[in-house]
Amino acid sequence: MRKLFFLMALAMHSSVVKAQLQIEPPPQIQPPKEEFKKNLRLSGGEFLAYPIPRQRKQTPAPEGKRLFYVSHYGHFGSHHHEEEMDYDYALNCLTEADDQGMLTTLGKDVLDRIRRMKAEAYLRWGELTEVGLSQQRVIISRMFERFRPVFGDGAHVEAHSTIDGQTVLAMGVALQQLLLLNQKLDIHQDASLHEMYYMSQQDSGLQAERLSAQKRQAFDAFCKKRRRWQRMVGALFNDKDYLEQRVDGEKLNRHLFRLASNLQSSELRKEMTFYDLYTDNEIYENWQKENVLQYLTNGFSQYDGGDQPYSQRNLLRRIIQQTDSCIKMSHPGSTLRFGHEMVIMPLVCLLGLDGYDQQVGDLDQLEKRGWVDYRVLPMGANIQFAFYRKNASDKDVIFKILLNENEATLPLNTDIAPYYHWDDFRDYYLQRINAYDENLAE
Repeated sequence: MRKLFFLMALAMHSSVVKAQLQIEPPPQIQPPKEEFKKNLRLSGGEFLAYPIPRQRKQTPAPEGKRLFYVSHYGHFGSHHHEEEMDYDYALNCLTEADDQGMLTTLGKDVLDRIRRMKAEAYLRWGELTEVGLSQQRVIISRMFERFRPVFGDGAHVEAHSTIDGQTVLAMGVALQQLLLLNQKLDIHQDASLHEMYYMSQQDSGLQAERLSAQKRQAFDAFCKKRRRWQRMVGALFNDKDYLEQRVDGEKLNRHLFRLASNLQSSELRKEMTFYDLYTDNEIYENWQKENVLQYLTNGFSQYDGGDQPYSQRNLLRRIIQQTDSCIKMSHPGSTLRFGHEMVIMPLVCLLGLDGYDQQVGDLDQLEKRGWVDYRVLPMGANIQFAFYRKNASDKDVIFKILLNENEATLPLNTDIAPYYHWDDFRDYYLQRINAYDENLAE
């Protein structure tokens, strides 16, 4: 009965999913400033609505190796801003100015756009939008097609989410889509406080250092060299003295740019934009600042020991433990985990995927060194491990890892790239996170 309900609920979406699966991937990667000229949405960074994967074809596994297990962690997808103040700062600032007759015609128009965005999100703070729901259907459908052997009749699917409503909903939508694709799957799902120690670890020590005084000082220095926001903010007000005395222009700019970025997750994206307020250089500088902030708060930055990625050590340990357990089974299937964006970036850094474990001393060189947030952390970001062996007695288990469905590299030696030997991975990363825990205990 449950499966029948799921099938009926999702039948109307099947044609949309199939159509989206057939879209061609975007062209080859270019520097961010050039990419923005072709697709302004990329400048949204963590607010980028999940893009079509770049990679058209997957690299076949070495001869004789067969897929037997998939392990996944994914962000729940596009959503409204998490707090009412994310809308209210710009809304209150412009409303107060409007009440005193200090807004230009453009300022009044921008105020109206903000009001519309808040009305759509009202009492839905942080909740999934229709864009986010569609992302889950499409991502899981591609996973089903890509890794079909682990989603055959009777295959076991173990799914976990955090206890937040949006992640539970994302898990439900993904599992419904799987049942639409194969009604004979054996699905088990869970969302419990018992799992939160690894699904969404809260490390109070690392959290306190996430934006320390040193990091804030470095960020402020970076931002002071990028003040092109003054033209845009100035165009909203008709009185220069009022602007200088009553408005924190830099803060207003940041809130407006975040609204501009997240509009792509809203149904209002079809009716309006905020990007018309900015020049290309202004968009680029706004993105640069958010990109640097991602590095400082989630990466192996040079400040305060650079330990932030270890916030996800429990998750990585759990992935390793569950994989070792599943390797012992004849038909393990898949483990799907649905969580949050604040997990994805530090986990990517802890793993060192595609070089994101690097430490960059000069923040001005960050993007030139390959640190680009939207390539890692779009809405719906995910990491997928795919495991292969010849048979259940094969001790040489190999795997590859996908970041947002594109084959990714690890800081490990391998003779079968983009595949790696599981024993090498397990030994390297357990040693790494165990050493960190041991240091804490001293």
